[in-house]
Amino acid sequence: MMGVVLSNIITKIETIKVLGSLERTVNVLTLDSREKVDKGLFFAVKGSLRNGHEFIGQAVSKGCEVVICEDMPTQELNDITVILVANVGKIIGEVASLFYDEPSKKMTMVGVTGTNGKTTVATLLYQCLSSLGQKVGLISTVENRIAEKVIPSTHTTPDAINLQKLLAEMADEGCTYVFMEVSSHALVQCRTAGIEFKGGIFTNITQDHLDYHKTFDQYIKAKKLFFDGLGKDSFALVNKDDRNHGIMVQNTKADVKTYALKTVADYKARLVENNRTGLAMSLDGKDFYGRMIGEFNAYNLLVVYATLVELGFAKDEILTALSTLRGPRGRFEYYFDSEKNITAIVDYAHTPDALENVLETIKSWRNRGKIVTVVGCGGNRDKDKRPKMAKIGSNYSDVLVLTSDNPRDEDPEAILQDMEKGIASTGGKKTFKISDRKEAIKVAFAMCSAEDILLVAGKGHETYQEIKGVKYPFDDAQVIQDLIGSGHPNDIYEVGSFN
Repeated sequence: MMGVVLSNIITKIETIKVLGSLERTVNVLTLDSREKVDKGLFFAVKGSLRNGHEFIGQAVSKGCEVVICEDMPTQELNDITVILVANVGKIIGEVASLFYDEPSKKMTMVGVTGTNGKTTVATLLYQCLSSLGQKVGLISTVENRIAEKVIPSTHTTPDAINLQKLLAEMADEGCTYVFMEVSSHALVQCRTAGIEFKGGIFTNITQDHLDYHKTFDQYIKAKKLFFDGLGKDSFALVNKDDRNHGIMVQNTKADVKTYALKTVADYKARLVENNRTGLAMSLDGKDFYGRMIGEFNAYNLLVVYATLVELGFAKDEILTALSTLRGPRGRFEYYFDSEKNITAIVDYAHTPDALENVLETIKSWRNRGKIVTVVGCGGNRDKDKRPKMAKIGSNYSDVLVLTSDNPRDEDPEAILQDMEKGIASTGGKKTFKISDRKEAIKVAFAMCSAEDILLVAGKGHETYQEIKGVKYPFDDAQVIQDLIGSGHPNDIYEVGSFN
């Protein structure tokens, strides 16, 4: 893109002091002092691990001519514009939005937040409107999409600069709608600043990310920030069956609408049948049959329907489009070995609530077979949920295999010991500890016989395993497919999702 005059991209931020010209041309925004740029603007962010102020000199040497910082640089900077602000992190989104010509205002933006369901809801909305002939953008944990173009995703919500850049590409490609996951980390770090949302969706909230937010109350407050920021011309759709739904919208200016399966709400559905072939529902008073399974997906389908009604689409065409949809990769991916009559499911469930919901669904439609569960917990993350995950796995499974997830910098065996604390008594059930994840899946599959159901939980769509700072190639779904063999391509089905 062509350069932008500096004075035009700082109009919405409050400055403490400015040294140097505001009439410079800025070609690039950057957070990385190592990046070689031409006429760049460097944001010196005080992060949890490193202080960007330490790298101002390096950024200038790489071509940055503008620095936005909180403390005046100690080194001598010749012919450089320095802008002093109270908090660099909070203003990046606003500056980036103006730099990229406010792309969110050119499209209808809907954000999805909550603990579980974000990826599925955003993906289903993308799929549904795409099938209705709209040009749609998607920003999700699994992947980003600009219409049919796929861009790999590294974070649930990109950093503020890359997020605005991505939105600008979507606007340039003619996208009229964008559906994006909004993480609690992104909200606290102001990554969504500068985005104008038409709608916000709250799925549910349960324990997660307490390594970052420290308390559940702080986690709730982080999610609430999204709805606090919605304007009076937007809508907020909240899950009335979640006890914290009211907290989310108590200060919002948006038009609040509710959806529910179990209580009276603006958008109501009733689950009639839930089995391996799909869901039968009464949805907003109409009979509906969908290919996804599980009560959690009934919520997902209901809020997708409600969102599209709020956006002005016809109810009948929404229901027709919804009936054909499947969930995203790694969300209740369903595999069947026709020779051995074994069902295998790969799911991203990495929180206690998500794991329990998936296992409840499996238990509700199994016949005589065993439930064999493979599950682990990530390293350097919320340790409190480890015993809870193991306890839930033990309560719902006939055989439980505890294994590694992404151990990161922790000893996998220590993580497994933390998980074991949740299993005071297995009640005669078999529990195994196998830290090598591939071996754990292979052993669990070998223990399955006819009519058994194998759940491999925790990593879902991820195609790597992070160990000691290195991401090694690893894909749960590929391991399952290798075990089943390539002779059954017609027996592999993607059915639905929870996370």
